[in-house]
Amino acid sequence: MAVLVVLAAVALVVAAYAIMVYNGLVGVKHAVARAWANIDVLLKQRHDEIPKLVETARQYRQFEQETLEKVIRARNLVQDAREKADIGALGPAETLLRSSLGTLFAVAEAYPELKTNQSFVQLQNRISQLESAIADRRELYNEAVNVNNVRIEQFPDVLVARAFGFAPAKLLEFDAAAKADVDVKALFGA
Repeated sequence: MAVLVVLAAVALVVAAYAIMVYNGLVGVKHAVARAWANIDVLLKQRHDEIPKLVETARQYRQFEQETLEKVIRARNLVQDAREKADIGALGPAETLLRSSLGTLFAVAEAYPELKTNQSFVQLQNRISQLESAIADRRELYNEAVNVNNVRIEQFPDVLVARAFGFAPAKLLEFDAAAKADVDVKALFGA
């Protein structure tokens, strides 16, 4: 009888521990989702601002159409990756978009009227602020992913993670050129 009580107590302790591990894993999984949602909001906001910037630049007849088309193509790639939550595709798309925006701002230097256009300046500042916020949120997202991935690989958490199908999350990585913040003001000489 005493053996049964001890076995029941051990089983209860193991079950309680497994529940605590499971709940912890759920928490870190949702932290990754929340961090992604924060990035997604900022990407959507920037996505909405870029056409306004392009349209403002397009009003200047001589402005290079090819530059504007590159920005729109890159924007669409980011949007596709964002909508699919495809972290692997988002990194290269972000790199292309940041490069295209840098080119747009550099080319705008040749258009003094555009540089003084209040709408263009406001949009430039807004996009620059969003770029900084995205970089900050990317760091928080990657930290949440790291915590998640470490937890599901650590013993004994790995046993619960495998039993309930917890999967590793993917880091949001940009290539080396994209890791540097776009300094929009420097591009305009402001």
